[in-house]
Amino acid sequence: MKKKSCYVCGKEALSKNEIGLTKKLLDLKSKKFYCLDCLAEYLEVDTEFLLAKVAEFKEQGCKEF
Repeated sequence: MKKKSCYVCGKEALSKNEIGLTKKLLDLKSKKFYCLDCLAEYLEVDTEFLLAKVAEFKEQGCKEF
């Protein structure tokens, strides 16, 4: 399986959380993924907000994480 990389900066081997956030917040069928920093910039939020969302989604039992 090919490792996914950030669509914007090219960071390689994105984490499951980064891939899950891209799918959950942008598009479940997305073929383009963002690292945490680039996703935060794209959504105009800080990375702490995104990390809190990851924790929230995990608590809800979301399968993307």
